[in-house]
Amino acid sequence: MGCLLQHLAVRLGAGVSRDLAQACREYYPRPVARLLWVLAECAIAATDLAEVLGSAIALDILFGLPLLAGVLITAADVLLLLLLNGQNARTCEALVFCLMAIIATCLIFTLVQAGAPVGQVMQGLIPKRRILTNSNELYAAIGIMGATVMPHNLFLHSSLVQSRRFMKDAGGRWQAISYGTVDGTVSLFLAMFINAAILVVAAAAFYGKGPAVEDIHEAVSLLAPALGSAAASTLFAVGLLAAGQQSTLTGTLAGQIVLEGFMGTSVALKPWARRLATRMVAIVPAVAVAASSGAEGVSKLLTLSQVVLSLALPFCMFPLVHFTGSRAIMGDFVAPRPLRALCWLIFLCITALNGKLLYDFSTEDA
Repeated sequence: MGCLLQHLAVRLGAGVSRDLAQACREYYPRPVARLLWVLAECAIAATDLAEVLGSAIALDILFGLPLLAGVLITAADVLLLLLLNGQNARTCEALVFCLMAIIATCLIFTLVQAGAPVGQVMQGLIPKRRILTNSNELYAAIGIMGATVMPHNLFLHSSLVQSRRFMKDAGGRWQAISYGTVDGTVSLFLAMFINAAILVVAAAAFYGKGPAVEDIHEAVSLLAPALGSAAASTLFAVGLLAAGQQSTLTGTLAGQIVLEGFMGTSVALKPWARRLATRMVAIVPAVAVAASSGAEGVSKLLTLSQVVLSLALPFCMFPLVHFTGSRAIMGDFVAPRPLRALCWLIFLCITALNGKLLYDFSTEDA
């Protein structure tokens, strides 16, 4: 699903030199565009929240810092953005690649230490019917989907492809679409590997081997004795911290693209100021939960932030599929009819799963 959506985002950016935010502002009525802008900002704030909480947990594991202190320290990464202010997208992409390499290396080590049976892991990649009948499993699955197919990445990739050097004729644009699709596909498979590796390590280390592990903080702390490797917890925490910083960089790029796309490039708001505003939106619930509920509450809020990303995803998907399916907008770069049909099916599927989750939890509360 993610690969197809990323392809459409690249097709929009390279084909007609519009990112998704610009297209929404140009082709939708102002009230609709403003609503989509607010929802996109909510998705970025949810990404910020996950970055803050994950980094705070990592700092606790690595240095013994209280979660509340870790949240406040992580909030100050606006200083990093000040240092990066003025750097081009390629520099930020290089930093993201380095951080992803660190994350993957740490997780590969813990995977090898866990020794999970490959056959069962492959079977676990096949969705089970019980996801639709067990609201807790559906909640976890939707969180994974939101963490992998992040809605703000659709804005990001539709813009980043325009920063590539390519001829602005038809041949050059098709080449940019091809390369951009490969780039997005590799990134998404790496994201899927990271999310899957976390689950596989947890299952191999803890499932059926004692009392249930309730939150990620407890899991990381118990990882070293469970795997028989003193470095396991440290490397996992390093990977978690790197993931938080990687999320900071991509969120920063996406946030500026969203702001300028919906409001116009003349908007007088500096990148660090915009980042500070969305970071404060994320900090308030993070501080409140860290102070009142501790590690268990932080872990639950971390999962909730990923579910919010999935709930926001259809509101980014609809305009993307709509624009790339319109010959009046895309011209010769319009998405083929079978691709459009498949993407509309994906849209309906994700929307239905989100609706099922909301229905389940509303009826449980009742």
